[in-house]
Amino acid sequence: MFPPRQGLYNPLNEHDACGVGFVANINGEKNHEIVRSGIKILENLLHRGAVGGDLTTGDGAGILVQIPHNFFKNACQPPHINVPGEEEYGVGMIFMPREQATFRKLTHIMEETVSAEGLEFSGWREVPVDMDAIHGQAREQRPTVMQCFITGKGLAGLFLERKLYILRRVIEKKTENIKIEKGCFYIASLSCKTIVYKGLFTAPQLSGFYKDLSNSEFDSAVAVVHQRYSTNTFPSWELAQPFRYLAHNGEINTLRGNLNHIRSREPSLQSDLLGSDIQKALPVINEKGSDSSCLDNILEHLVSAGRSLPHAMLMLVPEAWGDKYPMGPDLRGCCQYHAGMMEPCDRPAAIAFSD
Repeated sequence: MFPPRQGLYNPLNEHDACGVGFVANINGEKNHEIVRSGIKILENLLHRGAVGGDLTTGDGAGILVQIPHNFFKNACQPPHINVPGEEEYGVGMIFMPREQATFRKLTHIMEETVSAEGLEFSGWREVPVDMDAIHGQAREQRPTVMQCFITGKGLAGLFLERKLYILRRVIEKKTENIKIEKGCFYIASLSCKTIVYKGLFTAPQLSGFYKDLSNSEFDSAVAVVHQRYSTNTFPSWELAQPFRYLAHNGEINTLRGNLNHIRSREPSLQSDLLGSDIQKALPVINEKGSDSSCLDNILEHLVSAGRSLPHAMLMLVPEAWGDKYPMGPDLRGCCQYHAGMMEPCDRPAAIAFSD
């Protein structure tokens, strides 16, 4: 039976096309070549994305890398911004509105919330961009891209990472009803480990727009890249990928069920590591996001609550298991155990993820 048509539109012609890629230095050493290779992969995925009716605006492209510590040490000179040792500070990649009154209101809320959560706000850095790299809708809807630096006051590594997760959720809830006239307000990443550079681009526009990515000191041992083809949401600066942990190609068929199951479990969620702060993170999912961003929300929560990244992914996207699928008893037992606490996100197609 064929699906119904609407005018000349035929849903049989609709296919997923996002491009996902990753590159890593297996010895863990950071260098700029990994970043350049990630960008090259992204540019080679241009055919996997889409272009808007203005023929200049892409559906979105981006790159997730480790925080380039040496780059920020030189780019953020004291006394304006204090950059301590690696993983002793977090960097937020923030899309801010261009309208100045709202911009100031949001910066005040962020700085105030950082202090209220027991962290220290070190300062702001406006990310240098080349406006000539984008045109049309992307330029009309552009935000002001800012970076904020937050020190842990003794917290570092995973302890600081968890606190930054809670901080971001508190800020998002405090600001969700603020009306934005020009641009948007969105925290693309807030982490002491990774940072996301993304936007409403075609693949080649990413490195042209963000000047940081061309600096030889901007280094990483891993890069996750994504070129978007929007299938279930309109393209926007916020919905470009990668998200904070993953880049995803496909559509999650079980999304509505996954959202309902997570929502029903929220009253009973507990974590020894997050403690009472877990209530600040709820709701886990921002349902205004795409299916990919919802998956990223759940993954981030599981990892922040103490599970390893591979463990959390195995819970979310388990291998097919059952009587017809032969597997070892340990793996089968693992899948059976977790099936009672987490429904699988069915048909993800392809995912690259990193912390």
